[in-house]
Amino acid sequence: MELMRLKGVTEKRAKDLEKLGIADSAQLVRYFPRAYLDMTDRTSVRNVYHNDMALIAAQLVSVDPTNFYSRHKTVRARLVQDGIPFTAVWFNMPYLAKSLKPGEYLFYGRVQNRYGQISIINPTFEPLARNVRLKGLVPVYPLKGGISQRVVRDAVQSALAVERIESVIPWELRQKYDLPPLSEAYRIVHAPKNKTELAAASERIALEEYFVLLSAFKLIKGDAQEARINRYRVTERQVADFEKRFPFVFTAGQQAAVRAIYDNVTGPVRMNRLLQGDVGSGKTAVALTGMYMALASGYQAAYLSPTEVLAAQNFSLLQKLFPEYRVGYLAGGSTAKEKRELKAALAAGELDIVCGTHAVLQQDVHFARLAFCVCDEQHRFGVAQRNALSEKGEMPDMLVMSATPIPRTLSLVFYGDLDVTTIADKPRDRQPVTTSVVPARKYDDMLAYVRQETKKGRQAYFVCAKIDDDEGEVTSVTELWEELKNRLPDVRFGLLHGRMREKEKTAVMTAFKNHEYDCLVSTTVIEVGVDVPDATIMVIMNAERFGLSQLHQLRGRVGRGSEKSWCFLMIGSDTDTARERLNVFKNTSDGFALAEKDLELRGSGDFLGTRQSGKFLTDVKNLRYSTQVIFTAKKLTDEAFERRLHFDAIQKAAMEKYESLKDVVLN
Repeated sequence: MELMRLKGVTEKRAKDLEKLGIADSAQLVRYFPRAYLDMTDRTSVRNVYHNDMALIAAQLVSVDPTNFYSRHKTVRARLVQDGIPFTAVWFNMPYLAKSLKPGEYLFYGRVQNRYGQISIINPTFEPLARNVRLKGLVPVYPLKGGISQRVVRDAVQSALAVERIESVIPWELRQKYDLPPLSEAYRIVHAPKNKTELAAASERIALEEYFVLLSAFKLIKGDAQEARINRYRVTERQVADFEKRFPFVFTAGQQAAVRAIYDNVTGPVRMNRLLQGDVGSGKTAVALTGMYMALASGYQAAYLSPTEVLAAQNFSLLQKLFPEYRVGYLAGGSTAKEKRELKAALAAGELDIVCGTHAVLQQDVHFARLAFCVCDEQHRFGVAQRNALSEKGEMPDMLVMSATPIPRTLSLVFYGDLDVTTIADKPRDRQPVTTSVVPARKYDDMLAYVRQETKKGRQAYFVCAKIDDDEGEVTSVTELWEELKNRLPDVRFGLLHGRMREKEKTAVMTAFKNHEYDCLVSTTVIEVGVDVPDATIMVIMNAERFGLSQLHQLRGRVGRGSEKSWCFLMIGSDTDTARERLNVFKNTSDGFALAEKDLELRGSGDFLGTRQSGKFLTDVKNLRYSTQVIFTAKKLTDEAFERRLHFDAIQKAAMEKYESLKDVVLN
């Protein structure tokens, strides 16, 4: 149903909801809360620690005049609670000023407490009198712009009253396994009476989502495998000789991976394989060996990288390792003439290898005899992008790589359409990185250490979870960049984030590598980047907001030179659970062990949702549920397919889900 047909949704509110990505009532009921407020758990500002999330009732005394001509348009309100003055600050939200009048409010946000000066950053707020009716667990939704929590809550309830929510799981299976109605689970998630009820409802919704997702992969992959068209003539002896080009001996894990690829490309079935391994485990060497199998058989190969920085790095490596073959480079930054000449040579078969970025996927890029494709850093490419590359040849073999370890038990969710090969060996020749959990009170000491090290020629990364933060829960990259420049004026800080153009990102990373910056303040885009040997310090803000695997990737950015390296984990929300997770990370260097532990500590909802998979499972990213849900979903999927229960309905829902995932990347 259209939003404006819902009770209480005006034209203005409909436009505000559209800014949240909500276009109709179906999307509205699937807009799950990101958190729940326990209305009995209000906090006194005198007891709040730096960076704590807090629910605070306070008197709003006044609002400072807003300078609408300034760059940041900060709104600042003066508050008081039990005689203690503090401030509420909203960055880049000037429209809030007219909504704030003197009176009692309930604020929820991240508290900063520096040198006795207390402020709450970008908090959500509502007049206290209006909250009298809110009791128990109250949903808190992700917001943007001027829309309030109350408006979203009311709109969701209106949508629930009219939206028909039906399960795709066959009724025979719902009855057999005593599954509660899906519509009731939706109602509870948006208005739970208690945490027990909420947990059961979240698991029911997640079960439905995984049933559809696994059905999609089952349909796409199927039992039948694609017959091979390209016939490889390379011998095992040739492959062994090629391995000698590398300045190291392949590990047992690398040798096993090469054997799996060789058996696949010389067998009767086309290869569609994921190669995963820890940072530094030698995946690239295995991939290049696979490429050689195609080149030695007279075919062309393509090597796709997610950024121009990595593509240029890989181009140099390919030229070095394949001197007898013709290697071309294609990226967005290539000149028009370079692109034109390369495309002509590639189509004519005058190039053996093309190395590049997404530019290789353009429709006017044609190959003469493409047989082997490598996608570096698989989590940066979507299903549709992989398909676009594979369609450039006659069913070429596809090898995608990921340095983000996930538990083996969950590979069927992330890579349901791929065979999985894992290099389990530990990385070689890497400097050990000392990891330290840093409480808020040690923040200034940590900054002093960074400043001291930069004077010695060392470099540092500062990583934030978000570019900017409308909800005020984390330190944003723009906020931190401004703060650090003011606090350490004699240190040169660069800024890097995902909204920058590719050329800008490349320029910043190159400048950092060339020592034009001492420190780089960045989002997680530096997970994939060039090696900077002089970078010896990694500072991760709000470290508890990241998955352990992602922290592991970030830590892998340092320890690449000969100097001692450090990883500092700044805690935002200092809970027992957060400390347990970060202490596990501190004491573990094995990426796969970390992934398994992360899943155990956080459960599937958090692991697969907000921190690990970007937009892959957006529909359930805010829900919390156990790993068992995935296995139950697989059992139900297998049974439904075996008995062909309501197969047409399952197929329709599954293919709609698969289509929606084609352009998704795992950030």
